[in-house]
Amino acid sequence: MDKRNVVMFPGTGTVKRGAGALYSRLGVTLGSLSALKRPLDMLAAKKWMILLSFMGFLLGRATILDELSPFAAAFFAVIVFVRRDYLLPVGAAVMAGSLFAPYPNMLIIPAEMIIFYLILRGLESYERAELSYAPMMVFVSTFVVNLFATLVGPSMTWYSMMMLTLDAVLSFVLTLVFIQAIPVLTFRKKNYMLKNEEILCLIILLASVMTGAVGWAVHGLSAEHVLSRYLILLFALVGGAPLGASVGVVTGLILSLADISAFAQMSLLAFAGMLAGMLREGKKAGVSLGMLLGATILSIYFNKPEQVLLSTWETCAAIGLFLITPKSFFQMIGKYVPGTQDHTRSQHEYAKRVRDLTAERVTQFSQVFRQLSQSFGQATQSMHPPGKQAEELNHFMDAAAQGTCAACFKQSHCWDAKFYQTYKYMSDIMTSIENKPDLRAEELPPELGKFCTKREEVLEVLKQQYHLYQNDMQWKRQIFDSRHLVAEQLSGVSQVMEDLAREIKRESQTMHIQEEQIREALLQLGLSVQGIDIISLDSGHVEIEIIHAYTKGYDECRKIIAPMLSDIIGEHIAVVGEVLTHPKDGLATVRFKSAKTFEITTGVAAAAKGGDLLSGDSFSTVELGNGTFAVALSDGMGNGERARLESSSALNILEQLLQSGMDERLAIKSVNSILMLRSPEEIYATVDMALIDQYSAQTTFMKIGSTPSFIKRGKEVIPVTASNLPIGIIQDIEVDFVSLQLQAGDVLIMMTDGIYDAPGYAVNKEIWMKRIIQEVDSSDPQEIADMLLEKVIRYQQNHIHDDMTVVVGRVDHFHPEWANVHVPGFSRMERPRTVS
Repeated sequence: MDKRNVVMFPGTGTVKRGAGALYSRLGVTLGSLSALKRPLDMLAAKKWMILLSFMGFLLGRATILDELSPFAAAFFAVIVFVRRDYLLPVGAAVMAGSLFAPYPNMLIIPAEMIIFYLILRGLESYERAELSYAPMMVFVSTFVVNLFATLVGPSMTWYSMMMLTLDAVLSFVLTLVFIQAIPVLTFRKKNYMLKNEEILCLIILLASVMTGAVGWAVHGLSAEHVLSRYLILLFALVGGAPLGASVGVVTGLILSLADISAFAQMSLLAFAGMLAGMLREGKKAGVSLGMLLGATILSIYFNKPEQVLLSTWETCAAIGLFLITPKSFFQMIGKYVPGTQDHTRSQHEYAKRVRDLTAERVTQFSQVFRQLSQSFGQATQSMHPPGKQAEELNHFMDAAAQGTCAACFKQSHCWDAKFYQTYKYMSDIMTSIENKPDLRAEELPPELGKFCTKREEVLEVLKQQYHLYQNDMQWKRQIFDSRHLVAEQLSGVSQVMEDLAREIKRESQTMHIQEEQIREALLQLGLSVQGIDIISLDSGHVEIEIIHAYTKGYDECRKIIAPMLSDIIGEHIAVVGEVLTHPKDGLATVRFKSAKTFEITTGVAAAAKGGDLLSGDSFSTVELGNGTFAVALSDGMGNGERARLESSSALNILEQLLQSGMDERLAIKSVNSILMLRSPEEIYATVDMALIDQYSAQTTFMKIGSTPSFIKRGKEVIPVTASNLPIGIIQDIEVDFVSLQLQAGDVLIMMTDGIYDAPGYAVNKEIWMKRIIQEVDSSDPQEIADMLLEKVIRYQQNHIHDDMTVVVGRVDHFHPEWANVHVPGFSRMERPRTVS
């Protein structure tokens, strides 16, 4: 036996060889990890099993009016559907609890459970056992068992029939309640907010469980009174006065149904819960004081003197349990109750985790697109641009030699003895065909006729090959351009996704200190908000969302909150959107953002060639969404519908790429490639675009084959020029970027060549246009555009020789509404560092 491949496991007596031993060791390791994890899972499952079993025991002995027992069957039915793995212990606990119930409930409850289980098995055989059928199944089983008990009983009266029907109806209703409440206890979800209906159902379930403790007492203290007040203390601290009072009403009502003598408990618990919730700002001490005062005051009013002291001791016992309850328990409850700070913090943590995960995924996708872009770029670099190369010229020679020359008697003389001279003649013919595709044999050099006897046949073969070559080159060129475009587009998409991931990471910053500062400032102003979410505090890009009670007609957001935020942050803040997100609760989500420093007012005037309706020029004035205002103008080749289609396509594609966050140079190259690839015909369009930053008035001009633009600043006129080709002509386009700082009151004038070339070649166009602009005595952009167009048309004696379009934009200071309302007394906010 080879001992090198043998592994002996101690204590097993087995021998394994080679890789099998490795897998066995791995299996042992994984089995050990699973064995360590299994007890933890079993411990958690056992905890819920014990809790549900204890609840089942109390519900098994709980009764209403000492006659009805609707709780047990409803609870057992929901457990069967929701947690069947706990069926045996919970079912046994319910039956054990029924033994302590009044006669004949100790017999009726097990019978109801058996009938229900038989109905369930019958429906399972037909595959119709669904949770939605549980209430009706409980109703049928309860009604049948109670009816049988009434029929075999001593007497059957209308009262007994009414009570058994009431018992069945209550079982039906409680099943619906428990269907909502039990999953809340057993299935804990992340970022889960309980609905009002679920909170109410949970309270009913807990109060029903307390009903099972009726009659239990420790040193004269009733267990149901202590537990009910303890429950109210929990929810009063978590949810305040509304939730505390609601718990008091529901708990008192159900307890009074179990013991009619305790009907006054409903008023006592409701008042005590409301008073305890009102003092929740005092934490545990305040809530305890509120409960003690509320319970004592109404106890003095309702009870006898000896019962007042007993009720006070019951309240003190509940407060004692409340004080020793760990803080984590309240935080766990608060995460699921809407409106609490713990729930808001849980929402923030969950949103941060989602944002971090999203940013990570976006970054991964960005890396994938960048890798694809590099792959396409390497493939494009390995390909030389299509053109006439040596191997392609040799292909023409081979075609002629194998076609015409193969049957010629002088083949060996031409291609063997005088190869270089023949090769030169063929090259000259190819050059002539390239210069003149319809070349005839008579136009060939005379010496070629003396050298070759079949020059006509050779010429036809070479012309056919050249035609095929032209088609081949066209397809190769399109393939080359397409790969180049795909590489650039993938690179642009990767850059956009990187910027998006950076934005998501920046938004995931936790700014609880700043949010609390805003909350305190709003409270000082007497405004109550439901939520504050600071998305960004970057200078010039502040974005804050506030959820507040919406009151139509008051407009507190623009008149009070926005000026207050402006004072705290140190820059103008304005309302940019208000959405009624919770109509039932009257809550609206208001978005505040940095108010732009400058605003752009525009005017346009245009005329088509010859007075037609459709011009080949296109213009656009649009806000790109990132604080940038774009003024764009494009002139398509020619006139009419086709020219307008090309110019509008160029502008629309360029705007969409810029709005997506793509770099300006890459966006221009993409539009150029698209125009080149979309049609084999020669089409092009000029692009003249000004990107104005509305926070600083810094302006970037992108001029591609366009005429000069002009900036009128008082009496001075500043030209902005560029010299390059329009897009759609060559692949490697040059883009001229001119950056200028505009000022408030500046007027930007952009025009097409129909207006700029109006004076003709005999006049200096730039000087002529500057003089015309200086003569315009108006500050309104629309009036300036109309007057310039009118002057040019009059200069041409009312003849429109080309499409004319002029776009005018004026830069002014932006004054947000209510910006002059200042709220003193607030300290300046400290902004966090920007995530790079």
